[in-house]
Amino acid sequence: MTTNPILIILAGGKSERMGTPKGLLPYKNTYWILEQINRFVKNGTVFIGLGYDYQSYFEAIPWFQKATEHPQKYHDKNVSVVVNHQPKYGLFSTLHSVLKGSASINEVLILPIDVPLFSSSEINKILRIKNQVVMPVFKNKKGHPVKLSAQFCEKLLKIDVSDENARLDVQINQLNKATISLVEVDDSSILKNLNTQKEWDEFLLLDS
Repeated sequence: MTTNPILIILAGGKSERMGTPKGLLPYKNTYWILEQINRFVKNGTVFIGLGYDYQSYFEAIPWFQKATEHPQKYHDKNVSVVVNHQPKYGLFSTLHSVLKGSASINEVLILPIDVPLFSSSEINKILRIKNQVVMPVFKNKKGHPVKLSAQFCEKLLKIDVSDENARLDVQINQLNKATISLVEVDDSSILKNLNTQKEWDEFLLLDS
């Protein structure tokens, strides 16, 4: 990975409650996953973690398949795609696949596909803080994206994805509280979880 700001978007789930891959939901004449990439800071590096339905992503956005072999330029971002071939082990296994498939590890921002990425100014608040884990907080509630240090990423790579503790929240909760920084932000979108069509429709109404 480069020293530029790095975002990992996790889009490897089944999207059972939504009924269609969340990243391929239509959003203002594009796909939601492309909007998420676009929202990241200028000249940033983005890794997409796919799993279930990865072929649907390749069919809808053909350059995603090319991005599994070489980074592709999308607007002002460098985008790489990693396919998790063990998606049954959940979100952690997709994160694990992306970290494992990267040439080197740097600090990264982690964003599930169903959480809207907030503004660059808020992202920069998180990027400026140095700690093992940095989490945004809105009205005392923690959200995403979460920033992980290179050291913590290395620790995650040592965990077997089939282990019962192979969950990012569990691993974070095992850390000393001094190694976790909480950053107050002004955007409630960090708390959203767009899992159903109803939640998506309500989000679109508010976002229009």
